Amino acid sequence: MFLRQIVFSSFFFALAANSASTASAQGSLDDVVEAYESLVLELSPDLRAAEKGVAPSTWGDVTPEGLAEAQAAMAALADELAAIDQSGYSETERMNHAILAAQISDLLLSAEMDDDRARIGGHTGFQLDVTYGMSRVTIRNEADVVATIARLNAVPAYFADIRANLERGLAEGFVAYEDPLTTTMEQISAQVDAPIEETDFYTPFLNLPDNIDEARRAELIEEGRAAALTAQAAFADILAFLETDYAPHTRPLPGVGTVPTGRDYYRLAVAMHTSRTDLTPEDIHVIGLSEVERIRGQMDEIIEEVEFEGTFEEFLTFLRTDEQFYAQTADELMMHAARIAKDLDYYMPAYFGHLPRQPYGVVPVPAAIAPGFSTGLYFGGDMDEGKPGEYWVNTYALDQRPLYELPALTAHEAVPGHHHQIAILQEQENVPEFRRNYFSNAFVEGWGLYSETLAGEMGLYDTPYERFGKLSYEMWRACRLVADTGMHWMGWTREEAEACFLENSALSPLNIETEVTRYISWPGQALGYKIGELTILGLREEAREALGNDFDIREFHDLILAEGAMPLSLLEERVRAWIDEKTE
Repeated sequence: MFLRQIVFSSFFFALAANSASTASAQGSLDDVVEAYESLVLELSPDLRAAEKGVAPSTWGDVTPEGLAEAQAAMAALADELAAIDQSGYSETERMNHAILAAQISDLLLSAEMDDDRARIGGHTGFQLDVTYGMSRVTIRNEADVVATIARLNAVPAYFADIRANLERGLAEGFVAYEDPLTTTMEQISAQVDAPIEETDFYTPFLNLPDNIDEARRAELIEEGRAAALTAQAAFADILAFLETDYAPHTRPLPGVGTVPTGRDYYRLAVAMHTSRTDLTPEDIHVIGLSEVERIRGQMDEIIEEVEFEGTFEEFLTFLRTDEQFYAQTADELMMHAARIAKDLDYYMPAYFGHLPRQPYGVVPVPAAIAPGFSTGLYFGGDMDEGKPGEYWVNTYALDQRPLYELPALTAHEAVPGHHHQIAILQEQENVPEFRRNYFSNAFVEGWGLYSETLAGEMGLYDTPYERFGKLSYEMWRACRLVADTGMHWMGWTREEAEACFLENSALSPLNIETEVTRYISWPGQALGYKIGELTILGLREEAREALGNDFDIREFHDLILAEGAMPLSLLEERVRAWIDEKTE
């Protein structure tokens, strides 16, 4: 969870300050945990509403004043936590303290980065607050409908604050690059140009619950339509601002390091997204180059195995253009994804002792955002609300979605990847709520990438082409290390960043374009995948070497996931303590 994803209110920060003072007086870890969880709940309309089992009715305070108060409140809690005497801690208390400290540290790093000055992009842009919020809201009763209408009517005021932040970025020279801006404007335009009934704004009113009587239902639908039109008009207004006032002033190069304070920003981003303070951008660039070389060697072996006569580049062209590797319809692509997901379900018990109860579904990326969206994504479910997990598959531009990459994608997003990982966390008992909401990028995405390799060990990849697709996905993450640091630290052009992917992976040109645009708008985030995966693989080999025949892969995997997301340094401590315990 990043600071910008928590919606802050000045009123609630007074409550937070009081909570922090109480914690100081008592000096208790439980008090600080309670203060932190109360703070987050009070400051996030979405989380607060979910806690009460209702639909959110507001957006948050993203003004500089509100964000500054948020930072101060979080810093106070960090100080309270650091002052606690940890002697006599139980193992659970030690884990809670360490993870809470890491979570608060991430939030403070995010606050210092001040992303709100230029929160523009297809994955992180401000427009997604509304489109995601409306497409995923749960309507249970009339009160939820009324709340949703109020939230739509509040979009103009929310966007006014968003615009003020963007204008602040313009004044400071901290601005976005043109490509993420184009994606943002395309996503906004899709909502502006569509008939109101086909927008995400109107989605909550399409299937109102039966517990609302017919007459009231008609009134609410009419009010909802009016509110949706209000939100649509706000989208149109900010689109005009982006086109007229913002677009002429985008930064000349894709890297954030080219704008004022950008290099300091990137250092913070690297630390936050990798949870490694011992790695500089230069270190990560070198790791990336080494991984590219290693993976390329394995790719060459597969090309030799299939007896392809031609160069590496010609083999990539063959993979990118031959119709046998592509679905002809969206339904066909979804059928393949669903079958692969079911195969993975079958393999899971041999590699995991703990299997979660929560199911997941395979669903297409919404058409309105699909053109600028990644090839896949996972959204966690909620058993209390009756929501399954969702593995999203992008069915836009089928000639850019090769089937040989689909097994690796499914393993990453579904099982043994994010669904398995997140569902286990959600089912934990006696775990503070803050740990259920903690997103450590390197841990979470590192596990996702590790899952792609594990799927091969399970026997998922049936053909050399699917094995090549897996390697292509791994190369994708290795090139991220090269491209992200290249752009944001070394001042590379977009073309220089894309070269690593084009020359070494089978990723389609559209995927490469979309992904590089994502890295431009989200500096450092793409680094967590490979850094996390390498850490997990290194720990597995360390455990296997130390334990020999006593090494149990199911026990190891359960250990990695049992406590949820955590910084990589804490994960290393935890695995090594387990090794020591088993070798005593």
